[in-house]
Amino acid sequence: MAIRISTRTTVPRFTEIFTAKRNPTFSNQSSQSFSTNPIKPRFSQQSQYRKQISLATLLQRYGFPSSLLHNFLSKNHFLLNSNIQELEKSLVILLSFKIPQNSLVSLICECPGVLDFQFLKKWEMGLSNFVLLSSSPLMIKGVLEQSKRFQIDPDGFFKSVEVLRGLGFIDGTVSKVLEGFPGVILMNGKEIQRRLEFLAGIGIPRDGVDRVLRSFPGFIGFGVEDRLKPLLYEFKDFGFSVDVISREIIKEPRILSMELGEFSQCLEFLRTLKCRVPIKEKIFSEGEFRAGFEVKLRVDCLCRYGLIRREAFEVLWKEPRSIIYKVGEIERKIEFLIRRMKFNSRCLVEVPEYLGVNFEKQIIPRYNVIEYLRSKGGLGYEVGLKGLVKPSRLRFYNLYVKPYPDCAKMFGRFSGDVKVQSRHPVGLWKLFKPQRYPESKEDVKNTKLFMESLG
Repeated sequence: MAIRISTRTTVPRFTEIFTAKRNPTFSNQSSQSFSTNPIKPRFSQQSQYRKQISLATLLQRYGFPSSLLHNFLSKNHFLLNSNIQELEKSLVILLSFKIPQNSLVSLICECPGVLDFQFLKKWEMGLSNFVLLSSSPLMIKGVLEQSKRFQIDPDGFFKSVEVLRGLGFIDGTVSKVLEGFPGVILMNGKEIQRRLEFLAGIGIPRDGVDRVLRSFPGFIGFGVEDRLKPLLYEFKDFGFSVDVISREIIKEPRILSMELGEFSQCLEFLRTLKCRVPIKEKIFSEGEFRAGFEVKLRVDCLCRYGLIRREAFEVLWKEPRSIIYKVGEIERKIEFLIRRMKFNSRCLVEVPEYLGVNFEKQIIPRYNVIEYLRSKGGLGYEVGLKGLVKPSRLRFYNLYVKPYPDCAKMFGRFSGDVKVQSRHPVGLWKLFKPQRYPESKEDVKNTKLFMESLG
């Protein structure tokens, strides 16, 4: 039995080996299948990699920053299948529109479809025949973005321009509207007319309407029933007349950008604000209405740097002097705090006094002194934002400047080398010196008698 079993098992093995020798391709099928198939994706990967390098080189040549290339190409795979020559022609057309470099990069990142050569060729021909006295590159940038996203051809754009002209707008106003709110090309004449009737209904004259649209063209995008009229009722609820409202809107059209309830919150904040009388007088110097809007601007500024609205109001409550400073000055201080001093913007909640002190006279000199001592190893401890801002000028001088003569010049006022100019001309004190009257013997005698009576 054992022999029979062995013969049965050996015959199939022999036939397998024999057939393998007679047909060598059979035995190599498995090896060929593993050796040939991976070659195709390797070549495709290499071609895609070379295409990415070509695209990156092309974009960099036309001013695209290298820091954005990887993220941009990874999100827009369709560019790998595009024609390099046509992409270069598209970039040449975009540059011919004289769009600023930063705006051009943002346009390509936000709407990469504008690199379509046929699309740009059509718009190049259309804009060459377009006559607008004050057309700007930023206007062209916004129009191209909206046109690509919503598939609007140049003819549709020209019809929208004619609608605006038909409503009585001059070319300068049309250009500002197209630059600030390109979405106007998606609106019809009746929708735009309703916004203009709202402004006329609150007493704004025609030249005032042009000023509003030039300064704040985004107003056209607001609904009349659900946004503008409720905002007007909110202003009236606080006792402001239509004349005051229209006058303030003409002076500052961005007032119309306030959300519903935002003005109420800012005005209630001001009416409960506790601060010194001179500061309060400066805050309300242009009226209560404008003061409420100024608070809104500063809250928005702080929120742009990472604070929530509650924290922004808390900072303004603790440091009302920051309401007096212009928004650009506040942004300058915060940028210096974040980029130069390497503090987080949320430190303002703990040390709001930073926004209330003078930038050139206090923040910069103190920071220079602390940085100099830190670089020389003269500080035995870390000085935080509170230790930099809160001490009085004399105390800061005694702590960090007086013991180190090298810091005297960079600090300024209390240093010995700095000469403090007198506020008054030399000799002016003589005018304030009391006049001396001659004393007689009788006056001296009376004075002595009076003093003796006291003893």
